Amino acid sequence: MDLGYVEHYREQGYAVVRGVFGPDDVAALAAAFDRVHAQGLDHHASYRHGNVLFRIGRDPRLGRILRLVQWPSYFDPVLESYRRDSRLLKVLEPLIGSDLKQIINQLHWKPPGAAVTEFSYHQDIHFRRPASAYREPGRSYVQTVIAVDPHRVENGAITVYPGSHELGKLTFPERGRVMDSALSDRDLKALGLDPRRVVHLELESGDLAFWGLYMIHGSGPNVSSIDRRTYVNGYVIAANCDRGEWAFRGGQGVPLGDPVLVHYEELHDRPGPFYLEEE
Repeated sequence: MDLGYVEHYREQGYAVVRGVFGPDDVAALAAAFDRVHAQGLDHHASYRHGNVLFRIGRDPRLGRILRLVQWPSYFDPVLESYRRDSRLLKVLEPLIGSDLKQIINQLHWKPPGAAVTEFSYHQDIHFRRPASAYREPGRSYVQTVIAVDPHRVENGAITVYPGSHELGKLTFPERGRVMDSALSDRDLKALGLDPRRVVHLELESGDLAFWGLYMIHGSGPNVSSIDRRTYVNGYVIAANCDRGEWAFRGGQGVPLGDPVLVHYEELHDRPGPFYLEEE
């Protein structure tokens, strides 16, 4: 593998490696997305069971839609195998080593024609709480995205601001929850940044994109005729994080066991299952 992406990641804060996964892998992932999607729409509202969360949205155009699912790997063996795939480790190891925990495991959909599927500009560092559990965030964490569908500007490609990983933790304008707010140049201008510098990560199916916790990024609406599905997995140097599931230990993939504390604070006191009726 050409390691040119390592220098690009260090300098720009993000990188893309093309063709990490082949057509058979993409087909397997797409089938898993379809299984989970059908299961998600069986729920009338957002639903939690331990670390697993089905986030249901109410779209003005399409009605009830599935926005994302957190930790589907607990119940889908195909997704479980890909989150600890050796090809992911081959990309990650030059960046953060071979002893890695995982703090993000998500499926994202952007159905064509939906009115509310954007993610406003943000930095992932704001969601790593408590801060004391996430040490040396600038060098220890990598967020990866496997493109299942082709990613274009028209269907809501991820948009990054190159070099923003050097700016530290920023205070963004208050616009409500990131996944319920539009991607807006105004947010960049409010930070004194030039919107003309953004890069849209146009990806083919099977490509891998990744960035660090301080990278400013978001994604726009899907105005195309195809979905924009992404398999999102976030990894951390194990010694620098008190939370998360093991993904790789000594360079070997580690299967999931009983759920451990990641983001859901009430995992052990209120594991569920239950509906988030207030949403």
